Amino acid sequence: MSNAEKRKKKTDRLFEIVILLQARPNLTSKDLAEHFGVTRRTIFRDLRSLSESGVPLTYGEDTGYEILEGYQLPPLMITAREAATLLVGLGFMKLQTDPTLQAEAEAVEVKIMNVLPQETRSFVSRLKDRTVLDPYWSSALKVDRESDGWWHKITEAVTTRNSLIIDYYVESRDEVTRRTVDPLGLVYYTDHWNLIAFDHLRGTIRNFRLDRIRKLHVSMSRFEAPEDFDLQDHVDRSQMSDEIHQVVIRFKQTVASTAVRVLPARIDNMDAHDAYVDIAFRFDNLHYLSNWLRRFGTDAEVIEPAELKGLVAEEARKVQDLYS
Repeated sequence: MSNAEKRKKKTDRLFEIVILLQARPNLTSKDLAEHFGVTRRTIFRDLRSLSESGVPLTYGEDTGYEILEGYQLPPLMITAREAATLLVGLGFMKLQTDPTLQAEAEAVEVKIMNVLPQETRSFVSRLKDRTVLDPYWSSALKVDRESDGWWHKITEAVTTRNSLIIDYYVESRDEVTRRTVDPLGLVYYTDHWNLIAFDHLRGTIRNFRLDRIRKLHVSMSRFEAPEDFDLQDHVDRSQMSDEIHQVVIRFKQTVASTAVRVLPARIDNMDAHDAYVDIAFRFDNLHYLSNWLRRFGTDAEVIEPAELKGLVAEEARKVQDLYS
């Protein structure tokens, strides 16, 4: 381990000691040594370093170490790994289609970088230079300037309980309908956001893809969310609704691991064989799934349902007609 790595490891440990003592006062040097897997001598050196840096440590024979009440950690006292995790997460946010979301993720990244210690900032900068998040994503995005800022408007409506008036594109009927909806939560799937909302037109809770909202207006009207509504429970139960299709896809072994990794659904069952793997799951949008399966070509075969088989066959005929 290089000297720089040793210093970084010690710095990370010092940060965590402060956090530990604030969360669990009265720890002994033995407790800390066991927690970090180091010697008590190392812990004593660490505690001395903290005291010299201004952390108000106290010690009692019967109470162990603690930090005087009222002491606050400096802003963004985070480790290099934690900073890297935050910035990679912001990198994903910058891939979103909402330009406002992209710009604000960029602004947050700049603020974080500016207040990091030099050593941590250098570590994160090197990582950024050597990390690419989906190089083809941005060129494939269709950014609609009219939807600029919608994500934030929707999240604010979710928290303030303001109804929304939306013009929503219904793919199956190729038409746009106006809806008044009560926004209850947001769910991010593989490549898109879904708004979970009570639909006044249908009189039930439904899913609305954000990329199919054509116009959006935040109403001044407030609503009361159902007392028994739980977003995670709703998402889980929606996988059991009548609109969900039971799907089984047979993937060749050569692509099975990739399919498992990128499948836009929760896997219910996997049946592995020498040459292929049958993957069973539930899904609500067969048109989307048909398009998604294109990437696997002849390495994926639909076992069920019959409707999905028909959609895939229809797409295959279109491709054949195109090149015949």
